[in-house]
Amino acid sequence: MKRTLLLLTFCVSFFTVTTVWAQDPYTLTVFDQAIYYGMYEATVDEPVPEGAIRNSNSSYGKMLTEEQLASFGNTLTMTVTLNPLCDNYDRIGNVNLVLVPKGQTSYVYGEVGRLEIGRFITPFMDKNVTDPDSVPYVYELNHLTKLFHNESITSNFDFWVELEVYGYQGGPGQGGAAVEIPGCQGRNDVYMGSLEFTSTYDDTIDDTDNYIKSLVYKYELKNYTLDGTDVLGETVKTINFTLEQDVPDVKLYLITSNHGSNNGGEEYIRRNHFVYFDDEQVLMYKPGGVSCAPFFEYNTQPSCIYYDCSTTPAYPRPDNDAAWSWNNWCPGDKIPIRIIELGDLSAGEHSFRIEVPDAQFADGQGYFPMSVYLQGAAPMLNTTNFEATTFSVSPNPVVDLVTINSTDGTMVKAVNVTNTLGQTVYTGTTATADFSQLQSGIYIIQATFANGNTATRKIVKK
Repeated sequence: MKRTLLLLTFCVSFFTVTTVWAQDPYTLTVFDQAIYYGMYEATVDEPVPEGAIRNSNSSYGKMLTEEQLASFGNTLTMTVTLNPLCDNYDRIGNVNLVLVPKGQTSYVYGEVGRLEIGRFITPFMDKNVTDPDSVPYVYELNHLTKLFHNESITSNFDFWVELEVYGYQGGPGQGGAAVEIPGCQGRNDVYMGSLEFTSTYDDTIDDTDNYIKSLVYKYELKNYTLDGTDVLGETVKTINFTLEQDVPDVKLYLITSNHGSNNGGEEYIRRNHFVYFDDEQVLMYKPGGVSCAPFFEYNTQPSCIYYDCSTTPAYPRPDNDAAWSWNNWCPGDKIPIRIIELGDLSAGEHSFRIEVPDAQFADGQGYFPMSVYLQGAAPMLNTTNFEATTFSVSPNPVVDLVTINSTDGTMVKAVNVTNTLGQTVYTGTTATADFSQLQSGIYIIQATFANGNTATRKIVKK
């Protein structure tokens, strides 16, 4: 599944706010059993949750009001709850914090910046099994509350929350819930999703000034296309960026997860990941490798993930790490948010680099979606800088050739075009894309630039 990859950069200072935080917990339900539909189908025309917009069958967005923002303290717990409908396989999902120019009642998905603040994997669930009939994912996100009370942001931008849940019902010859779960034939609703914030005030937490910069959002790291790596055949991505001022006590937040098919193999093979900052290694990790047994109860549809199918009959895998030495993540669990302490950083040029040297991506399949942002204390920042890498495409509508022009003159490194089903129909390495062989319709054109930024636009083929 391919999603918009967009660079978001914003630098903020934390000013004194007159908001009085309640000592009692504040609870806000952003989404309450919102219904999601098949990710490979055309966007449905079904009712949306009150106050929300539909970005796609897999994504809703909803704005946080000024009153809601003022009610948050300096602690934040986020709980995502899924109820199964007609998808019974493991899929990826995520929550995003989006900054939209002040006063807009909606936005174009590819034209705003966002932070990924939580990622999860759906379990193998049968909607007809009612104990349990839901799966929870809980995140502690205290570091984000400073943004909610930051007047330098809230005077210029509104905060929107996106809950994205990907699912597919399958069908004849494809398997999936449409043919495996009674009552799902002919349906395209895949999940219900809820999102709740709980917040209070903790006077032991230091409310320091704040600087935040997003480096990349769900970049698809892979070694077989130039929009997925620095060098073909190597799984490596470098992001160069500039800090406008000295920033003390910087923490880097990193989310990655390995995905692919049985043929691609990377979803089921654990690889060492190496992270470098300013060419110095700051982290080495290998995802997974721990027991998934704590999440077994949510996988109410039997699968060879939770059962050892090499035996007859198949038995549940035991609750020890050795039995799960092959896994990168657990269906029904959240993906870790890795935090790297970088210390004090000086103003100027810096670089982030990740390498997975052993990744193979057999048959050109699989990808490692990656989101990265950093946050630190910057007491004297007196400007707000919130920029999304943007570009224009012309002509639009297009008949044959389309030209891509970035707003800041940055050179185009790679182009990827997908149809409304998410299928890649064109790739290139120049600022010109050839649409002459494509059928008439709507397409998404994604451009990767020489500075590592990625952005998307919708384009119409006549």
